[in-house]
Amino acid sequence: MFVYILKRILFFIPTILIISVLTFALSKMTPGDPVRLALGNQDQGEGSGGASDKLAGEKAYLSMAEDLGLNLPAFYVQISNAATPDTLYKYIKKPERDNLERLISMYGNWPQIEQYYSSIKNVEYAMLDVKQDSTTFEKGRKIKENCAKLYQEYKDRNVTGYIDQIVASSDSLTPLANVHAQATLLQNSYLGIKASATPAKTYIPSLKWYGFNNQYHRWLSNFLKLDFGFSYADKRPVWSKMKDALPWTLLLNLIAIIISYIIAIPLGVTSATRKNSIGDRVSTVSLFVLYSLPSFWIGTMFIIFFTTPEYGMNFFPNFGVGDVTSDMGWWDIFTERAYHMILPVICLTYGSWAFLSRMMRGGMLSVLRQDYIRTARAKGVPDRKVVWKHAFRNSLIPMITIFSGLFPAAISGSFIIENIYSIPGMGQLAFTALMGRDYPIVFTVMMFSAFLTLVGTLISDILYAVADPRISFDK
Repeated sequence: MFVYILKRILFFIPTILIISVLTFALSKMTPGDPVRLALGNQDQGEGSGGASDKLAGEKAYLSMAEDLGLNLPAFYVQISNAATPDTLYKYIKKPERDNLERLISMYGNWPQIEQYYSSIKNVEYAMLDVKQDSTTFEKGRKIKENCAKLYQEYKDRNVTGYIDQIVASSDSLTPLANVHAQATLLQNSYLGIKASATPAKTYIPSLKWYGFNNQYHRWLSNFLKLDFGFSYADKRPVWSKMKDALPWTLLLNLIAIIISYIIAIPLGVTSATRKNSIGDRVSTVSLFVLYSLPSFWIGTMFIIFFTTPEYGMNFFPNFGVGDVTSDMGWWDIFTERAYHMILPVICLTYGSWAFLSRMMRGGMLSVLRQDYIRTARAKGVPDRKVVWKHAFRNSLIPMITIFSGLFPAAISGSFIIENIYSIPGMGQLAFTALMGRDYPIVFTVMMFSAFLTLVGTLISDILYAVADPRISFDK
């Protein structure tokens, strides 16, 4: 058994690495600009006070991107083509980087494309130094709009049209003379791209090695150090927020799991030993009805009928985990917490014990048909001893299998119940983060759930051997 456990733990390493790569890839495909999300969706880099504000905004953007590690290559290697430079990752804004990739695939001459990109920036900077008045306002607005379009446009007809409009808008007016000069350079740089195009380079494969100084390596290293970054919402460390939420989720779900098993196991065993009796049929129908009732509906009905004075049954609080003070004794704290947990625990429990009792009944029926059970009964072994000593342990295999799935769920929490009852646990934290696109929390919870799934599977394998000594993992 020890050798098997050691092998499984060693297998965890490549499994976790694969899961981490997939999680990281998902984080790269999420919509939105992570830098802007981290900055509170501020429109950085569009200052209205001139070039100094523009530079200050871009400095703030680049500083946050550096804090997030986005100024590094994404992975250890990159498979691309000979036309794509190994420094393209330095263009942090994804729409601009995507547009540069399209231009590279069309023309294949990166030095000219890079010069063209810089020319767009120079036009913007020159425009920011222009004093806004009645003679320059309208033309300046058109120039800014067309520059913004160029960052995301790669079709030749459209690009040429936008550049021509910029040149035309920055005509002979003296305040726009410098802008016109930069616009002319922009026009020439784009013509240079088309004149020196080398699309054949895009068909030559290229493998670029970036080493260990990349975003994935930094993210995984920090994760192993329990450094999960900071929340975009309030800039608090992710671990700090999880540490506050985890105890409530553990308390709520562990109580629900224990109660579910305590009720389901005796109920399933009794139902199996009295198969087709009136009690078995009644319990079967009742449990199927319970299992079919959605927890969000039951939770809502509980709030309506048991927490509001309109129906005369204001028995329980309808939200939160209770208020405790430092001068309260442990019994007062216990009763206050328990009073708030009764309805959420019922919502988490009734469906579980309905399902688990059916699984227990099925496992028990399967074991009771075995030859060794008939032999034990033929020898005159008391029925109670046959059921609980010989059949019970062997029928626990399905229940142990289910536990491997309940274990990570006890940590990740219940999205629905925790939000209905305003319990500040992992479920509510993850749901709020998902709705607010607070991705550091979302992907940290995802990684933890994956890891706990592996741990739950290992615990289940160990419990298999404990429940049934015939199961051996030595071979």
